[in-house]
Amino acid sequence: MAEDSKPVYLRLREIIAASILDGEFADGDLLPSVRAFAAAQGANPLTVAKAYQSFQDDGLVVVKRGVGMFVAAGATRRLREAERERFLETIWPPVAAQMRRLGLRIEDMDLAQA
Repeated sequence: MAEDSKPVYLRLREIIAASILDGEFADGDLLPSVRAFAAAQGANPLTVAKAYQSFQDDGLVVVKRGVGMFVAAGATRRLREAERERFLETIWPPVAAQMRRLGLRIEDMDLAQA
C-alpha cells in the first residue's frame, strides 16, 4: 500500500511504533498525550486517539486513568517481532527479486550507509 493511500491513523501508528523500536520510548515509558502528539504531527486528536486505541487493543500500551498512556511491558519485543515478520513477508521479496534482476548480492551492499 502506498504511503499516500494509507489511512492517517495507520501512518501515525507507524510513527509511534518506530519511536518505540528506535528506543525513544521504552517499555513502561509515558507516551505523549493525544493532544500533544496531534499537535506535533499536525493531526486531528480523534485520529491520534484511534491510533493509540489500536495499540491499546493490541496490548502494546496501557492506560492509567488520570495519568496517561504507557508502553506496555514486552511491547518493544512484540513490535520488533511483528515488524520483522512483516518485512520478511511483504517488503523483502520484491527487494530480493529486484536484486536478482540487477545482479546485486548482499556483499555488494554498503550496509554501513543504511
